[in-house]
Amino acid sequence: MSKGKILVTGACGYIGSHTWTDLLANGFEVIGLDNFSRSSPEILKGIEKISGKKPINHKIDLRDEGALDVFFEKEKNIDAIVHFAAFKSVGESVQYPLRYFENNVGGMISLLKQVEKRDIKNFVFSSSCSVYGNVKKMPVTEETALAQAESPYARTKQICEQMLEDFALPNETKIVSLRYFNPAGAHPSNCIGEYSHGKPQNLMPVMVGSASGKFPKIEVFGTDYPTRDGSCIRDYIYIMDLAHGHTKTIEYLFNQQIKEDYQVFNLGTGTGVTVLEMLNAFERETEVKLNYQLGKRREGDVIEIYADPSKAKEKLHWEAKYTLGDMVRTAWNWELKNNRK
Repeated sequence: MSKGKILVTGACGYIGSHTWTDLLANGFEVIGLDNFSRSSPEILKGIEKISGKKPINHKIDLRDEGALDVFFEKEKNIDAIVHFAAFKSVGESVQYPLRYFENNVGGMISLLKQVEKRDIKNFVFSSSCSVYGNVKKMPVTEETALAQAESPYARTKQICEQMLEDFALPNETKIVSLRYFNPAGAHPSNCIGEYSHGKPQNLMPVMVGSASGKFPKIEVFGTDYPTRDGSCIRDYIYIMDLAHGHTKTIEYLFNQQIKEDYQVFNLGTGTGVTVLEMLNAFERETEVKLNYQLGKRREGDVIEIYADPSKAKEKLHWEAKYTLGDMVRTAWNWELKNNRK
């Protein structure tokens, strides 16, 4: 018997697809929404191989309010929504800010209209540690004041969080924003992983792509930051740890004792890793030498950020369990068996 019917938007994206498999593994029914603008239908085959269940995905752009309305008229009794659908490239958002506001904020508005109209009780938002901006004290907690957004992408996440907080007040929907850090790795089955459309900007897909010969070299953006080796510091979290965080959040929201209308949780490991340390970890784990060069800072990057995940541990009963080595090995295996071709 299903523990609940969950709608996942951006369901075939990197984090959405892994969360889909984790929800299924934990007894939930899942319906996907993904227009494949930044994902691949091939992911559906991988989800089916992992779960043994044929996934149902509807190809709908959230900004198409007519199509969205038809969908919700047909799909009744949705117990919760997990909202991933968004553009996520920091560099692209700097170049095309209106594209990001239209898609990320516009899509959220269309979806919340349906949440209100259909009286959907539980909502989980895929936010980001980028909402914190450049903060002075580490690690960041959920109480850390949000600084100036360093990119239009980060600003869309800030705006969406503020919208959700305001939306929760007059409505009966319980809402959680999950501010997660830097996801990396792939499902251990190698059936799903991170697809890159064009040249990726996140470090892990750049590393594996370069190591497999798709890209000639890696550029390290900035080596003069006030960090231990001059490169940026991030909190890398294994994708399946992150996926399970969404499942635990749904279970938390289904607890009828919860009084808060809107809550925020960090999902991270609590450990900061520099770009150069991550490059070294990749070379150690794979025994593949990377071709990288030291370059200038990239617009939109924050200097250093890593989480204090203690609130998620206390309330969601969640914590990261996998290592940097797990992230590297699974990402490299995924590249060798799938992406390289």
